[in-house]
Amino acid sequence: MEDYNRPSSYLDEPPNSRLFLVTSKSITEDIIREHFSPFGEIQDIWVVKDKQTKESKGVSFVKFAKSSQACTAMEEMHGRCLAEGTKPIKVFIAQSRSSGSHRDVEDEELTRIFVMIPKTFTEEDLKETFKAYGDIEYAIIIKNKTTGESKGLGYVRYHKPSQAATAIENCDKTFRAILAEPRTKNASAENECFGNSRSDHAASEPCLSGYPFGAESSSYTPGDVWNSDLITRCLMVSSRAAVTQEQVFGLFDLIPGMDYCEMQRDQYGFSKGQAMIRYSNLGSAVYAKEKLNGFEYPPGNRLSVTYIDDGEDRTSPVGKMAMQLVAAQMMSMVWNGPSGPQLMKTTAGYAAPSVPQKPRVQTDVALPSHKKLAPPDSVVKERLFVIFNPAPLPVDILEDVFCRFGSLLEVYLVPGRNVGYVKYADRKHASDAMAALHGKVVNGVKMKVMLADPPKEESHKRQRTY
Repeated sequence: MEDYNRPSSYLDEPPNSRLFLVTSKSITEDIIREHFSPFGEIQDIWVVKDKQTKESKGVSFVKFAKSSQACTAMEEMHGRCLAEGTKPIKVFIAQSRSSGSHRDVEDEELTRIFVMIPKTFTEEDLKETFKAYGDIEYAIIIKNKTTGESKGLGYVRYHKPSQAATAIENCDKTFRAILAEPRTKNASAENECFGNSRSDHAASEPCLSGYPFGAESSSYTPGDVWNSDLITRCLMVSSRAAVTQEQVFGLFDLIPGMDYCEMQRDQYGFSKGQAMIRYSNLGSAVYAKEKLNGFEYPPGNRLSVTYIDDGEDRTSPVGKMAMQLVAAQMMSMVWNGPSGPQLMKTTAGYAAPSVPQKPRVQTDVALPSHKKLAPPDSVVKERLFVIFNPAPLPVDILEDVFCRFGSLLEVYLVPGRNVGYVKYADRKHASDAMAALHGKVVNGVKMKVMLADPPKEESHKRQRTY
């Protein structure tokens, strides 16, 4: 497909405001404009044409000014005929150009929003507040599992994408409403809210898709608040590589006590490459900062973790001493015990957390025991092609998983892409790995595992073998 002249930032502002149409080749731009303009302000229409013949390929894009307009048009026009004698059209929300995915957005992904609410809100309050924008399938408040108290966060799922988009655009900005990215496809709506993939609703904090928080939202700049003498419960995480909120949440939630995780975005909804993390106690924040500052995630990208001012007054001598005691004990744990031994309760009143050691590989797949790698000079008999969603797993984790089927030679990740290759010295072992791991989730990453086309030289060797 030929490249579009508009910059990708234009196409993605606001997110989910661009439609992807599959039509008959006879459908022109004027016909599209006539049928789609009643739904709102059209900023652009692009009919994709063959470079040589200039004939339409039967694929078009329609850019609206608002996401709600695009969603309504999709709901009303999908399956309609635009001209007599033509086939019904297909209408989808187009995938963001900045996304690593190459498929178009599904309706299911556009109906659930994530909101920040007063801690006094009940689920009925939540429903009552947001029912003005459409029919609500469910509303749920995220609560602390131990105390049962609201965390001031919630989800609202609508029946239609246009209703969710309208709610985001029109609700009070203090709710900071955004679109929540979907959970795994095999999870039902109930599993999304009440599932056991984690021990708490906080584990399902959304990966924020591109909606801006609005001018009223808090935006933290590390340079404005960083103080080398400051140790707080709040951290700022900076990443040069693109990471999602779900990835950041999953990483920092390994340390008990995380209350809050929020990606920082600009006025257009684009990630600034920063996330704010807040813990319920000082000890967890110190441990997280020391353990994860400089940590490579994704591989090759070092995270920067700094403290930011959480507004608490620690200027008194007692406050400073308490902070130093907590910091000293946590530092001792970080440097002297990688397994995280239990700490005594400090005079500051903080219960220093014991950090449970989660399995290196977390998956529902019944994995065999570890097998030795094949000798490095072995002949490659089969290659697997792996697609990762949302991002590749580290090579050492992949080796840990794929070596269990025997005769593993090498794991290779394609730089800058969510794909990789796995080489085996035995075809049966490769087949066993593919059968066991295709479509499965490992450490929060879903993998599609398929046979890869052999390189030309290997293909020739294989033909001579036969």
